Parts: sequence; structure tokens; C-alpha cells
Amino acid sequence: SLAIEDVIFYENTSSLYDEIIAHRLGLVPIKTKLDLLNYRDECVCKGKGCPNCTVILKLEKEGPCVVYSHDLISDHEEMKPLPDIPIIKLGKNQRLVLEAHAILGKGKEHAKWQSAVVSYKYYPEIKITEQCTLCKACVDACPRDIIVFDDGKIKIHNPENCILCNSCVEACEFNAISVKGNDRRFIFKIESVGALTSEEIFKKACDIISSKARELKTLI
Repeated sequence: SLAIEDVIFYENTSSLYDEIIAHRLGLVPIKTKLDLLNYRDECVCKGKGCPNCTVILKLEKEGPCVVYSHDLISDHEEMKPLPDIPIIKLGKNQRLVLEAHAILGKGKEHAKWQSAVVSYKYYPEIKITEQCTLCKACVDACPRDIIVFDDGKIKIHNPENCILCNSCVEACEFNAISVKGNDRRFIFKIESVGALTSEEIFKKACDIISSKARELKTLI
């Protein structure tokens, strides 16, 4: 995803050093269009920086005010910082004038280019056996309301929300319920920071895996 790599300060009379402001700017998510930009080291400009690999953002503010991420004016209409992120508070007559250069990068190079937090778990499998006496102990014990009593039966709703805590198993005196994770099925959760949508992140990850698999195949 995009992140600010270089910041040129023309004027800074705020209470924070240039380096601190630059660090804060580097962590601001920027809406990214992967099909419109090249990685700088793969660009025809050979890393010098050009419109094909660099998004330029400009800022000029005078206090008293709070400077927000949306105060950064991008030279590209489709790639702007996510709004409402506070950068710094300027006092009366304090000024901040700068130019920032955002480029594409990867999370393994720096956390500011990490576009999402991803987690996974085994797919929960919950089974009710014939030993069930409909005592509803498992219903009361489930912290996620997955086990419900409906139409005279114990039923499982939305098993993917199960956190495999086994509270229901411990509550059942008749060993009528079992819970385990299927190690051949997984539930992935992708929480985007906002630069890319979760769908875009998933598709790009699949493309990268496919590319690496093809490369490996040529080496075998």
C-alpha cells in the first residue's frame, strides 16, 4: 500500500520536531490504487521519483487549529489520506508548511506499509449427540449465543462465530456435546487499515502466492 516515505519541511514553528511530525505522517493510511502506480525500484524513473511511482501531498496550515490527515492535499484525486486523523495541534501564529512523497511498499520492509491485520482459526465443528437431555446448560454457558433452544431442540446457529472455548462442553453433565476445530478448514479474518479494501488485499495476496508457486515450479 501507499505510505509517506519522504517529507520536506519548508516551515515548522510548531511544538514538535520535524522528525516526530514526519513519523506521524508516515503512519497515516493513504487510499491506494495498485493499478495506477509502480514500485519505485521498478519504475522507469529508476528510483528518482515520478508521477508513475510517487504521490505528492502538500500541507500549509496556521494556528490556532488542529492539523488533520485530510488537510494534506494530494496531487492524485483517487489517492488521498484517510480523513480525521489528528497530526498536530498548532498554537496561535504557529505555522506548518511541508511537502510529502508517498510511495508503494510492503509490510516486510516497514510496518507503515502493512495494509491489514490478518488472523485465522480452525473451522469449529459442534456436535450434539443422542445423550442430550435438553437441560439447556450448554445454551446458558455459550458466550457467543451460538447454541440455542428452538422448537424443542438444541440447535447450532452461526458455528463460524464459535471461539472454541469449550464452555458448553464443561457445562454439560452428560457428555452430549463436543467441540473441536477442523484442521483442514480455516476461517480467515482480514481487517484492513483502510488503504485497500479487504477484498483487494485478499486478491493481491492470492496473486502473489500464485506468482511464487509458478516461480518455484520453474526451479524444480
